[in-house]
Amino acid sequence: MADRLVRPDWVRRVNLMAGSVGGHARDLVPIDAGDMLDTAAAGLGGLPGGDLGDPGWQDRFEALVAAIDATGMHTVGRLMTKQELLRSLRTRLLLTAAIDRAPAIRDRPVTAPVIITGPARSGTTILFELLALDGGLRAPTAAEALHPVPLPEAGDGAGLPGPLVLSECEQEIWADVQPEFQALHELRSDLPVECVTITQGSFCGFHWNMIASLDGWLPDPAVNYAYERQFLQVLQHGAGPTQWVLKTPAHLMLLPLLYAEFGDAWVVQTHRDPAKTMPSTVSTTAMIQWLRTDDVDVDAMASNILAVFAAGLNGTIDVRASGTVPAERFVDIHFAELMSDPVATLRSAYARMERDFTDAHATAVLDYLAHKPKGKFGVHRYQPEDWGFTAESLRTALAPYIDHYGVTPED
Repeated sequence: MADRLVRPDWVRRVNLMAGSVGGHARDLVPIDAGDMLDTAAAGLGGLPGGDLGDPGWQDRFEALVAAIDATGMHTVGRLMTKQELLRSLRTRLLLTAAIDRAPAIRDRPVTAPVIITGPARSGTTILFELLALDGGLRAPTAAEALHPVPLPEAGDGAGLPGPLVLSECEQEIWADVQPEFQALHELRSDLPVECVTITQGSFCGFHWNMIASLDGWLPDPAVNYAYERQFLQVLQHGAGPTQWVLKTPAHLMLLPLLYAEFGDAWVVQTHRDPAKTMPSTVSTTAMIQWLRTDDVDVDAMASNILAVFAAGLNGTIDVRASGTVPAERFVDIHFAELMSDPVATLRSAYARMERDFTDAHATAVLDYLAHKPKGKFGVHRYQPEDWGFTAESLRTALAPYIDHYGVTPED
């Protein structure tokens, strides 16, 4: 990655500080599970009594921390990750305490969520934002995902900043560490945020192995989905009727487990030429890891991502056709159609879900797109060859997917 990107001077200088005193990034930014548990518990007056239905969560947390501590993250990377771990830990404890105080939170189901999934650059993000404009749907914002429960007041009685302010630093520092990241994916406190962010506090979700290569540590999707459901139940507590709209690419590989937890979900699957999506998926993941380490094995990453997504995308054919998941609860959206006529594409998708697509929503969609032009933060340019692929090899690996869903090759 060093031959592709130049680090901002402030990042380079901070990363050199440990070496300048004869130490290591671990010396400047220690990451220790016990210390973080003590810090989080002390700030909340002790650990709550519940466990969100996962009695082994502390073991999961400790294993995750040990795997992260063993990586070669640089100083800035360790600082970013330690903050995420501590904030996720505190969030989990606050969620647990909220349910301990009001067990009825668990009685209200998460009803018929609309869940978007598809590979990078297939339209998932813009589709997520456009569906969030529907007044009848609710998308979790980054501020809610990072701080779903009001924080205790400071000891001196002064109120802490609100979630939008608290989450702003964590969301926007990614682009501070590497400005090109904005062209890949805009992170902002008030924008809808993916399920991978919501589920950081399960300590067995996909955020953690996305940001780093973790030896000996694996996600646990079933536990992760159960955590996500409870998270959403806390957010919707006290609100009126709530239908969530959610999104993350990893759902592609986990559809049976997704439906085991959200049995009446609508899954909106986006489609695009894999010669466009696979290189971008590798580019995005490589950038995410480069934010935190100098050692990104791009070749291994490209091979793994292609294997996982080829299995996932090709596999959706049999999963949907076999009755393993309810095929009638799927909606397919093609990237080219969404880009050429977003209103007509959404209207058709809503008809599939037997949902009204209102004139007000159509107007909101057009206005939103007018104020968010493509390339707002620069253009993410990439070719398959940049990441060890060819268009032909990608289309061959994904041939069943392309043929079944009628995916059109792009120039």
